[in-house]
Amino acid sequence: MGRRILFVTTDQQRYDALGCNGGRVARTPVIDGLAAQGLRYERAHPQNVVCMPSRATILTGQHVRRHGVWMNGVPLPADAPTVAGVLHEAGYRTGLFGKAHFEPFLDPFLRFPENRMGVTRATAEDGRPHRGFEHMEFAGHGAAGLVHYGGWLREHHPEHMAGFYPVLDMTLEVSAEGGGDTGAPQVRHNPVPRDVYHTDWVADRAIAWLDGIGGDEDWFCWLSFPDPHHPWNPPASELHRVPWRDLDLPDGYPVDAAEREAILDAKGAHWRRWYDGDLVSNYEAPARWVPSTLTPDQVREVNAMAHIQNELVDDALGRVLATVEGRGWGDDLDVVFTTDHGEFQGDFGLLFKGPYHVDALMRLPLVWRPAPSSAVPADVVTTPVGLLDLAPTFCRIAGIEVPGWMDGLPLPLSDDVGGVHGRRGVLTEWDSVHPNGTEVHLQSVFLDDLLYTRYEAGTCHDGTEGELYDLAEDPLQRVNLWSDPERRSIRDDLGTALEDALPERSQPVLMAESPV
Repeated sequence: MGRRILFVTTDQQRYDALGCNGGRVARTPVIDGLAAQGLRYERAHPQNVVCMPSRATILTGQHVRRHGVWMNGVPLPADAPTVAGVLHEAGYRTGLFGKAHFEPFLDPFLRFPENRMGVTRATAEDGRPHRGFEHMEFAGHGAAGLVHYGGWLREHHPEHMAGFYPVLDMTLEVSAEGGGDTGAPQVRHNPVPRDVYHTDWVADRAIAWLDGIGGDEDWFCWLSFPDPHHPWNPPASELHRVPWRDLDLPDGYPVDAAEREAILDAKGAHWRRWYDGDLVSNYEAPARWVPSTLTPDQVREVNAMAHIQNELVDDALGRVLATVEGRGWGDDLDVVFTTDHGEFQGDFGLLFKGPYHVDALMRLPLVWRPAPSSAVPADVVTTPVGLLDLAPTFCRIAGIEVPGWMDGLPLPLSDDVGGVHGRRGVLTEWDSVHPNGTEVHLQSVFLDDLLYTRYEAGTCHDGTEGELYDLAEDPLQRVNLWSDPERRSIRDDLGTALEDALPERSQPVLMAESPV
């Protein structure tokens, strides 16, 4: 009997969503308690700031260039090695509940196993583990989609399906329809009862699976909540939790329009062009929404809705942990909590995500509460780490040798061992070719409180531009130092560090099979 692993992810959650990270809105006592008992990482970065590439990195422990899922809509190859597969072969029971998104969502002909499983309500792929998981039950962002939750909702609560915000419009574009009190995009007051909403459903399904596991068995459970990713439509019964009119505007939102636009103009051209509605480079942001129309009250309402979703996730996690404690597993349970990427939530006058390498999208919450039986002391770790380090960490917890095909390293237990962690800085990439033909390519390295991003040639860039921020002096990343002659040598050194750390791109380049 070894250590069990509860791996908890949200989708599109900011670092400051949690109280333990200085968040001032959502109450997250369960996650805050885990952080107080364990390890809280101050600088955890994704290797890509959009769902599918980031989730492929989590599952494989590989850089984007190695696993090949370079943008949404590119399926992870069926034969890709996974940490779930390693754990399953070592005797662990393995389950995933909630959002997977290792394969495209838009799949009308059911070409991909995850979508076939969702439609048929199967919990395995033709009776065998899928990507190392022996049991999977999927949920997405609402009532639609080829997922188990949608089928359950149609069967048991069809009257509540229309209450969710429709993610796509009639042209299969991400909807720009406004709602709520302020007309904010992707916001709706949802009449669905809380216990029917997908956050509680994900926890319920994980609890049911855990209830069927023998007391002496080892297990790896990925609890993958779809929130607080848009649409922002939590149950209307929960709106009292965070009244939007009571919120201050976030620190990252420049209230004065002239100041906001000057900040954007100092960045790459793709920033201002998106803000003005002149460029669409990411399918998941509504193509017909113009960020410059975003009002302060809309920023407040979106933030309130996201934080309500954050609180519901914290509550649901508490129920799962209570189940684990009730089974007598608590002393040997490792809990790891993180997300796949961040969200603007008003920073720079923007919402959603895209090819923008700043803390809003790149600085992630990461908490690891090691099993109490391991006697690892609590700490706050400032050594930069990446999501590619999760899979090796799970292997280390399970007492399994880290496979050579993983690029990541086990998470450091303190800054004292950060120096021998084996890596200086952490990498993040973005590559996208939008259905409209727009191409954007970025690579970043975060090192010594400096954030360096270079642009490759594409629709907006000629390959000579980039961004450079000194986060010790400019934590909100408002002053782009790329063209500062006094920082040229630092910029050159960071460019060399990035080039040295980037792996070769896998060949052949995988094809996008869907927009998302």
